[in-house]
Amino acid sequence: MRKQKHTVKKIGRTTAHRHATLSNLSTELIRHKRIRTTEAKAKALRPFVERLITKAKKGTMHAQREVFKVIRDKAVIKELFSEVANKTANRNGGYTRIIKLPPRLGDAAKMAYIELVDFGAEPDVKKSQKQDRARRVRGSKEAQAKMANEQKSAAATA
Repeated sequence: MRKQKHTVKKIGRTTAHRHATLSNLSTELIRHKRIRTTEAKAKALRPFVERLITKAKKGTMHAQREVFKVIRDKAVIKELFSEVANKTANRNGGYTRIIKLPPRLGDAAKMAYIELVDFGAEPDVKKSQKQDRARRVRGSKEAQAKMANEQKSAAATA
């Protein structure tokens, strides 16, 4: 019976460049707990980082050496094995969350936040609310009338 082929998301790079990109992104994700990147890179980064966190939860010297092959920053390794591994100790996978964002200006690339679940607060993605026309257009008659009314009421209360 034919089995499905497990494919790697190549994100438009050669193997060495892809490994370097994922290594750098994972280092920054562990350091800052949340990064903003393209959606494709975030989706490729998720399994990569989750494997590192699973190895860090073991806490052995072998696991440290395995992780050090990917992340070459001792401070980040220390943070991963102490802080991140302790917070995710009772979680069986699913250590990261991808939050989609509006497209990037300039090239309209799909953007996303990727964050560590136990560290990230809910994002401050504000939905655009329509402003009052009088506030948007400062030179309009409505705005001038509104400002005059506000000044009169402020003078009356003072």
